[in-house]
Amino acid sequence: MRCPKCGSRDDKVIDSRQSRDGSSIRRRRQCLKCKYRYTTYEEIERSDLRVIKTNRTHEPFDRRKLAASIAKAFEKRSASLLTLEDMVDEIVHELETGGREVPSSVIGARVLEKLRGIDEVAYLRYASVYQRFHDVDQFVDAIHTLGRRIKPNALQSELFPPETPKENANAARRSRERAIKGHGRV
Repeated sequence: MRCPKCGSRDDKVIDSRQSRDGSSIRRRRQCLKCKYRYTTYEEIERSDLRVIKTNRTHEPFDRRKLAASIAKAFEKRSASLLTLEDMVDEIVHELETGGREVPSSVIGARVLEKLRGIDEVAYLRYASVYQRFHDVDQFVDAIHTLGRRIKPNALQSELFPPETPKENANAARRSRERAIKGHGRV
């Protein structure tokens, strides 16, 4: 590495750390000539991913465009930026492992799949643009489709008993109270 201050090529690595998502390595370096410290990042060089649009034209994949469309769907919702970034990272990783060219319909389907599990309102917002809803009936159909699926949190509470000691104690207390009331002892 060339020192940004003096231009010398002699340096040493002081510290190396992986990024949060494991896609790059951050290195702190020190120039051996002028002792200036600076940071470099090392990451895998990726092949250019290209998007095949619906009109059959090709364009370079733009991560910022994907993130902006998802952020628009989450506008004024309670999702954190970290959730959005993780979602974009997952989608980009899936797309990059699938090949060099990807149809825009595949990108939209992946986004809808992720949104459906995170936020149903954001899902409807994105679907209305992606699937080009033209009237209210299409919104109603999409809402009915969402309503028919089993919600994991509602199902979990029915299938699995409470697991924390406090919840177990409360459940046991309620059970005893029902038993006492059933025998006439109040």
